[in-house]
Amino acid sequence: MIYFKDVFFKRAKKEGYFARSVYKLEEIDKKYRLFKKGYKVLDLGSSPGSWLQYIAKKVGEKGIVVGVDINPLKWETPPSYVYFWQRDVLNWDFKEIKNLVPFNVVVSDMAPLTTGIKDADVYRCFKLADKALEIAKMFLAPKGHFVTKVFEGQEVKQLLMDIKNYFSFIKVFKPKGSRAESREIFIICLNRR
Repeated sequence: MIYFKDVFFKRAKKEGYFARSVYKLEEIDKKYRLFKKGYKVLDLGSSPGSWLQYIAKKVGEKGIVVGVDINPLKWETPPSYVYFWQRDVLNWDFKEIKNLVPFNVVVSDMAPLTTGIKDADVYRCFKLADKALEIAKMFLAPKGHFVTKVFEGQEVKQLLMDIKNYFSFIKVFKPKGSRAESREIFIICLNRR
C-alpha cells in the first residue's frame, strides 16, 4: 500500500502537480471525455490546485477555469484564464462567477475533514456533493457535464435519484488512483438535460 501511494505521489511531484489526486481526474477525463479546448470549467474544492492545473492544460488559454475552496491554493501564479476564490462553498453567494456562467463542466473533489466516525463522515461528504449538484444545476450549460466525489453510503442512492432528473448519462466510478481502502467514489453525470 505504501508503494502504491509513493508511485502516485512521486509521479505528481515529477510532473509538477500539487497533489496525486490529479490522476483520478485524468482517468475520469480519459474515460468520459469531459474537457475540450475553450471550455469553461468550475472546480469546487480545488485546493491545493492539481485539478486546476490539469483542467487548464485541457481547456487551453481560450477556456476559463474557476476554482473555489475554503483552503488556499498552492499555485502562486496561474495563467490569466485561471481564477481562484478562497470561499466556503456552503456559504458562498457566487457573485464572483455570475459574469462567467454558464459552465461546460462542473467538477467537485470536495471532502469534509474526516472525524473517523464513518456514518458522520459519509453524511458530511454527501452534503458537500449535494451542494455541488445544487451549484451545477444553477450554472451548468445544457449538454454540460458534472462530476462529484462522495463516500460510499446509503445517501448515495438519494443523490443518484436527484441527479437522474437532470442528466442523460450517470455512472458511479472508482478511479485506480483512489486508494483501495478509501470509500470515495465519483458520480459521473454527462449531458445535462
